[in-house]
Amino acid sequence: MRAQVDSMAAAAGSSEEGGEIVYGLNPVLALLADGSRVVESVTILKGGHGPRLQEVVDLARQRGLRPHFVERLVLDRLTQRGVHQGVAARVGLRPQPSFESLLQRLSTLPQAVLLLLDGVEDPRNLGAVLRCAEAFAASAVLLPRDRSAPLSSLAIKAAAGAAERVDVVRVVNLARAIEALQEVGVQVTGLAAEGQQSIRTFAFADKVALVLGSEGKGLRRLTRDRCDHLLSIPMSGQVGSLNVAVAAGVALYEWRNRVVAIP
Repeated sequence: MRAQVDSMAAAAGSSEEGGEIVYGLNPVLALLADGSRVVESVTILKGGHGPRLQEVVDLARQRGLRPHFVERLVLDRLTQRGVHQGVAARVGLRPQPSFESLLQRLSTLPQAVLLLLDGVEDPRNLGAVLRCAEAFAASAVLLPRDRSAPLSSLAIKAAAGAAERVDVVRVVNLARAIEALQEVGVQVTGLAAEGQQSIRTFAFADKVALVLGSEGKGLRRLTRDRCDHLLSIPMSGQVGSLNVAVAAGVALYEWRNRVVAIP
């Protein structure tokens, strides 16, 4: 039975190697509506219904795709039992912009905010950070190649469609990337519990890179020492730290509210 399910799941996807599976209503709808990535196939739960699932079917057909309707067991297998909401898509590998091209783009922007993640290894946290980045129009999210969560199906699902609208840039060395950003006039600001200045009173520059570490360890010393400033987020409760995505959302809001003036 398992071999039969595996063969059915393979048939539901693409015959090409190297693609990835994206699942969930928001991520798949974002893929089909955006049009910047190659969607190789769309797989839908047989007997599924609802206006948003129908929207997936309609968009897929508009792009010349014929959706595959399969039993739940097949879809569960295809998504490795992720919360797929009755839909999955196989897409070509996401093109990743280079760090050099990001630096060139930053030189042309009057204002910009970036997120740099240091040691964030949970794909759900990465997805939630991407969702915050898209909500506040961050120019990019930078990740080190090592000790960092992959942009996996789980991360894409947690991003709820934002992964298709935010540039994710991998760098070999985060400390050197910080130095390169500083050389082009970007203010590099770390968030840390030991930060002596409150984010509420900080004077943000027009171009800022916000650096966040993992919940357990925070910023690594080498990363922390490279930052121009270390800020803390004042809290009234008894918890010692915030989830990295929550901290990213707070920091992005503070920058955008004062620099861009959210209406």
